[in-house]
Amino acid sequence: MTSAAAPTMVHAKAPGKINVFLKVGALAEDGYHDVAIAYQAVSLYEEVRAYPADDFSVTVGGTVELSRVPTDATNIAIKAARLLARRTGYRGGARLEIDKHVPVTGGMGGGSADAAATLLACDALWGTELPRDEMLALASQLGADVPFAFTGGTAIGTGRGDQLSPALAKGQFQWVLALADFGLSTPAVYSELDSHRDRHAQDIYPADVAPSVDANVLQALRAGDPHMLAETLYNDLQAPALHLEPSLAGVLELGEENGALAGIISGSGPTVAFLAADLDSALELQIALSAARLTVVRAIGPVHGARLVTL
Repeated sequence: MTSAAAPTMVHAKAPGKINVFLKVGALAEDGYHDVAIAYQAVSLYEEVRAYPADDFSVTVGGTVELSRVPTDATNIAIKAARLLARRTGYRGGARLEIDKHVPVTGGMGGGSADAAATLLACDALWGTELPRDEMLALASQLGADVPFAFTGGTAIGTGRGDQLSPALAKGQFQWVLALADFGLSTPAVYSELDSHRDRHAQDIYPADVAPSVDANVLQALRAGDPHMLAETLYNDLQAPALHLEPSLAGVLELGEENGALAGIISGSGPTVAFLAADLDSALELQIALSAARLTVVRAIGPVHGARLVTL
C-alpha cells in the first residue's frame, strides 16, 4: 500500500564489510561455490538518497575512485529499486543519488551496501512497507553479500554467503584499510582459485563441499580479543588474489612490519585489512602506511546494517 503523504526524499546508509574468515568450498556443477564466511560490518558507509521520479536513474559521487561504477541500468542500485517495484507492484520510479565511501571492486561489499540502502530507501519513499523477511529475500536475489549489508553487525554466512546467522561479538575491533587504486574481479579471483586447486590436486586436500567457519574465530569474536582474532584470520581467496596482483604481498608485509597484529585481503581483494591491537596502534599504523604513500582509512567494527538516516 502506497502512503498518501509520500516523502520528497529518503536518505539511507549501509556499511561495507570485512570477511574475517572465508572458506571456499569445491566448485559445484552449476559453476558456483558454497562458502563459509565470518562477516564483520565496518564503519565505511554507502549513502543513498532516493527521490520520487517517473523512471529509474542514478548518479554517483563520493570519496573513492568511481570510474568503474556504472550509471546505467546495470548499476546494482537501479536493479534493487526495480526489483522492489516489481515485487510490490509500485508503478513509479526513483532518482537515486549515491555517495560512495567503500572501495569500488575492493572486496568490501560496496555495491552490496548500495543495494541494501536502496531497498530500504525506496521502500520508505514509496510507502510499500515490505516485511523484513521479504526484504532479505529480495536482497539475496541481488547478490550473496546484500543480505549482510542489510543486517550488519557480525554474522556467519553459509551457502552462497547469504544464509545468515548472527554471531556474538564483544566490544569493537580496530581496522586499518589499505585501499588499492585498481580493482580485482571477483569471478577472476575465484577462477584463479579453481585453477590453483586443479594444478595442485595431487598435493592438497580436496575442498569441502560444505565448508564451515573455524570455532576459534567464533571464540575470538565472542571474547572481543583482537590478538585471538588475529591468529584466526583466514581467506581462501588471498592466495589467488596475490597471484593476480603480486604487489599486494608488499602491502601485507609493510603493515605487519608497522605494528598490525595481522593483515588479510578482504574478500576477493584488493583492499588489505589490518587488525590493530587498540586505537593508538591503529593511529600509528595509519600514519606509517600513509607515509609510505598508500591510501589508508581507519574503521571500526562491528557496526549496524542498513538504516534510514532521515525521512
